[in-house]
Amino acid sequence: MPFLKTQDAKAVRERFAEELKEPVVVDLFVRPKSKLVLPGHEDCMYCEEAKELLQEVADLSDLITLKVHDIDQDAALASELGITEVPAMVMAGSARGKVRFLGIPLGYEFATLLGDLIDVSTGSTALAKPTLKALADLDKDVTIKVFVTPTCPYCPGPARMAHQMAIESDRVIAEVIEVSEFPEMGEKYAVQGVPKIVFNDEVELVGAQPEGVFLQAVLEAVGASPAPASR
Repeated sequence: MPFLKTQDAKAVRERFAEELKEPVVVDLFVRPKSKLVLPGHEDCMYCEEAKELLQEVADLSDLITLKVHDIDQDAALASELGITEVPAMVMAGSARGKVRFLGIPLGYEFATLLGDLIDVSTGSTALAKPTLKALADLDKDVTIKVFVTPTCPYCPGPARMAHQMAIESDRVIAEVIEVSEFPEMGEKYAVQGVPKIVFNDEVELVGAQPEGVFLQAVLEAVGASPAPASR
């Protein structure tokens, strides 16, 4: 059964036709279910669903290419792209940094997926000029982890902001994590509510935050001077 209703697929197709500019490649890493019970082998609960959803989305535009990888067989590529869990995707196109999503982007996070695809295609975002200047001046790398759930209406904002920063800067790795699919990561980062944002495993924010606060956390995480207040 398709994830997208006919009318929804039509709306997404029309949006893609209007807003996508350059090709986007989505590398999706999965672990196929084993027919045997093997010690140490855990089946991926949502890998098949993630593949089906992303294929439906990719079929709505000739500019989107979906490449599906077995994380065990394509371990070298997974390592190169920083993928250790499944399902996980990396979106590449006109983005300067790394744009990653762990889990299946359903619920409110489906809007995040669509917005990301468009931004990665165009290579531009709606971030303010002071933010763009501060990102261009970064001299150290920053990894932003945004923990979300599909039912959280406040999560797409921080998720999109992190990915937009990665689109604008080759110093930024932005990873949105559907925490209910990765409870061990949630426990490691003491996620008790979403959205929770972690910068370089040092600086933390909880809840939807304005762009200026988000940027200050990035700068704090890399030891840079605070950005001047915008006028």
